[in-house]
Amino acid sequence: MITLYSIILTVFVYLASRYITKKYSSPLTSPVFLSTVIIIIILLASNISYSEYEPAKSIMTYLLGPATVSLAVPIYNNRALFAKYIVAAVTGLLIGSISTILSALLMAKGLHLSKMYLLGLTVKSVTVPVAAEIGGIIHGNISLIAAYVIVTGMLGAMFGAKVLNWFKIDDPFARGLAIGTIAHGIGTAEAVKEGEIQGAVSGAAMGIAAIITSFIIPYIIHFII
Repeated sequence: MITLYSIILTVFVYLASRYITKKYSSPLTSPVFLSTVIIIIILLASNISYSEYEPAKSIMTYLLGPATVSLAVPIYNNRALFAKYIVAAVTGLLIGSISTILSALLMAKGLHLSKMYLLGLTVKSVTVPVAAEIGGIIHGNISLIAAYVIVTGMLGAMFGAKVLNWFKIDDPFARGLAIGTIAHGIGTAEAVKEGEIQGAVSGAAMGIAAIITSFIIPYIIHFII
């Protein structure tokens, strides 16, 4: 019963959060952030532990597989656009992937954080399944890495579009590329709501950035840490 209750609760709260963000648009009403806060409060009030909620989480997480695969449809529909901007896209992905790793490492070193935190921060912009695998290779703390990835995705979803608006970046391809490279799946969910092109490019960027990161991160860590 707790599992069914948790699934219904999560779906209902997320839909309610989407309604709220349409009425009151703000980074703090971003559906991912707002629904997470509300669900945590309700679970605490209901005295339901994370271990009791986890079966529901596992079921919903499993459904992310087909949902992620469905991103291939808009990518295929916009394949001509990808071919047109392939050089610019690959260049942007390389620069974006490398800069997000280096900026995290420099920030961590500037704050004199321990090696455990440094390693976790290097993969903060990669989707959780890939980040966990990379974490095993670089001997990072998987739980810490997952937390960094989720927080990064939330921040990207909350503020990514706002930052792009501030810099007057309105090209759909560029917006999708930036959000997907930095904020992986959570950011892509927000990019999809902007438009098909933004969602398609963000989905592709998320996957390619993960591949790029998995190749370059051991070398960056070897020379910097």
